[in-house]
Amino acid sequence: MSRRGFLTAAGAAGVTAALAGCSGGSGDTTTTSSGTTSGTTQSTTTSGDESLAVTITQGQMPTTLDPQDHRETTTDNVVLQAYEGLLSRSAEGSVQAELATEWERVEEGRVRFHLREGVTFHSGNDLTAEDVAYSINRIVKEDVGFVSPQSDQLPGVTGAEVADVDGMAVDVISDGLNPIVFASFATYCDVMEKAWVQENSKNYVAQHMNGTGPFKLKNYEEDVQVVFERNEDYWRDPAAVTELTFDAASESSVRVNKLIENESDIIVNVPPQDISRVRSADNASVTAVPSTRVIYNAMRYDVEPFDSVDFRQAMNHAVDMESIVENVLSGFGAVTNQPTLENFFGYNPDISNYEFDREKAESLVESSGYAGAEIELHTPVGRYLKDVEVAQAVVNQINQLSNVSASLKQRDFGALAGELADGDITTGPHWYLIGWGNATFDASQTLIPLLTSGGSLTSWENDEFDSLVEQAQNEGDQDKREQLLQEANQLAHDEAPWIFLNRQFSVYGQTTRISWEARSDERIDAYAIGHGS
Repeated sequence: MSRRGFLTAAGAAGVTAALAGCSGGSGDTTTTSSGTTSGTTQSTTTSGDESLAVTITQGQMPTTLDPQDHRETTTDNVVLQAYEGLLSRSAEGSVQAELATEWERVEEGRVRFHLREGVTFHSGNDLTAEDVAYSINRIVKEDVGFVSPQSDQLPGVTGAEVADVDGMAVDVISDGLNPIVFASFATYCDVMEKAWVQENSKNYVAQHMNGTGPFKLKNYEEDVQVVFERNEDYWRDPAAVTELTFDAASESSVRVNKLIENESDIIVNVPPQDISRVRSADNASVTAVPSTRVIYNAMRYDVEPFDSVDFRQAMNHAVDMESIVENVLSGFGAVTNQPTLENFFGYNPDISNYEFDREKAESLVESSGYAGAEIELHTPVGRYLKDVEVAQAVVNQINQLSNVSASLKQRDFGALAGELADGDITTGPHWYLIGWGNATFDASQTLIPLLTSGGSLTSWENDEFDSLVEQAQNEGDQDKREQLLQEANQLAHDEAPWIFLNRQFSVYGQTTRISWEARSDERIDAYAIGHGS
């Protein structure tokens, strides 16, 4: 496969700002492993017949209930209650069994998953190998139902077929070695019932649910709420939560009020200015964890003035991110200097932060030939922790330069993400703030979709960078592969396609009536919720 062809296959398909994430952990170096009977989380199990109704409030409602037709964490947090994958991750990030009990590499380009017996869909029908193969093909093959925006989440995978073993095994075929295939399936690919999908319209599948998970859809009011009931026939112990509701409030103050007034049990993105208010409440507490989401300002390489490396580097020197983290985010963040986050496979520890140097920034602007440039930063509102305030700080600091004028444009997240994910770089803003969560713990799943030519959310094109990433994706030696990814990160730092902003911290508020531990991957798994004090 050609370099461009490979990267396009790995990073194509429209993406809406994907945004799942994890932290810590390592890349996928295990070729054969055995699963256990446990799943994603430790079971809280039921507590007698005591009911536990829980409400979770995010910033946005899900865009669909089809688990294979979205790229948002907010949607994923809803659908993961009903749908499950072959593998999953523990709260600490390690790969573990879910619908597959064993997995192995049969040969280069072919891996095998052995499926769990006795699992049923909410429809009452048994899980089969045919369902699993169909689910994988529905994502990676455009002629199976629809064009899924998740194809790049299974990079290198070209299809799946029922294995000729015992009727409960599936072979996944990849174009090449595919060193991260198990890491990918530990994070992505929810399994759906083939007959149910084929018998219903796309619109029906987007408004109903039929998975194997611990919660069954009870009621769905689009853009209002999603209500689940406990799945009493779940293959593990039934959840402690008996009824689960998801709603949304884009304004952080509204979310905080809902928490304090016992209208919600878990809220996302508690703003720093409200933390003391939550902590002083009798019924609530705050939990903050570093996430795997990188927040950045993309600068489109194909338009002026961002087609100049000097200008892009100048923007990095013009922004004092340490000050923004301290004063805007109140310390709930970490400065970044490359696309890949620390502790990910492929992170380059030898890269230094861009020095805040206004004089150097002005000099680089002059050398770029774009002195006097007027630029406009597009930012979502309420999607990320203090996103507008961070964007405003960036604009204010760039405006301190004598030879650049910057302004801010606030955008609806869905509209902005749609422009970035339509596969056409020319429809996106020239300069925008966005976040990206990488749940595989592998640098490639940030570099491929965001920075390679043809990447689903790319803003840059660089042949040397494409070559490094392609070599990494075809390298079986993990040491050599890590070095290639580190070189790619160094090149991205030097060429500065982004203003490197911060690693987001996930800051949650929760009521004391429940017990729950926040995960760094931003997944809110209601199966792990139990009774509190």
